[in-house]
Amino acid sequence: MRFRRKRRRHDRRHAILANTQNAIWSMRLDSDFLNPAALDLAHRYARKAVELDPNLRDGHAILGFVLTLMRQHDASLVECERAITLNPNYVDWPVGYALITAGEAQRAINVLNACKRLDPFHAPWPSLMLGAACFMVEQYERALRVLQDYVSRVPQAGPGHLWLALTYTQLGRLDEARSEVAEVLRLRPGFQIRTVQQQLGFKHAKDEKHYFDALRKAGLPE
Repeated sequence: MRFRRKRRRHDRRHAILANTQNAIWSMRLDSDFLNPAALDLAHRYARKAVELDPNLRDGHAILGFVLTLMRQHDASLVECERAITLNPNYVDWPVGYALITAGEAQRAINVLNACKRLDPFHAPWPSLMLGAACFMVEQYERALRVLQDYVSRVPQAGPGHLWLALTYTQLGRLDEARSEVAEVLRLRPGFQIRTVQQQLGFKHAKDEKHYFDALRKAGLPE
């Protein structure tokens, strides 16, 4: 039993390392921002976590998230489903993100609503993902309300302003959309559509067109 507890701690360390390496890849912290080697390392750590313990929910969840970033959407959903099977009460924003990019935004709404319901004191990220999911299924008014709430909680986070810009664009409120893009550029100077294309990949061409057409109309530089 003592050996089992020690091994599980070891497995969790690999999952935590994968999550850390994922953050290094996705956040503009240093030269590893969007460096493929950083994402590959996150993948190796996550794989190691589930190899050491196939029943480690967190390992499957972070592996699913990393696979989403690697645009392996079908494999990502398999890992997310495995995490939920291991713990039916498990819902978190990375699962919602995986569903959104895989073309299952309506299901993502259900997952993210459950996430917020089960944790009334949840961090802001589930709200951002819920707003994104509503945008993808063209529920723009609802997306606007959710995203405005997110931005009020995390005003210095660029993604909230970016999704707000997209939503305002689809509602025909272009002045407000461009104001949100200006805020993104104030927070992240030099941010471009090319940067988003490196970070965000959709499984289906129609979802990619929906997203990037709105982003260009909102005025984000190429």
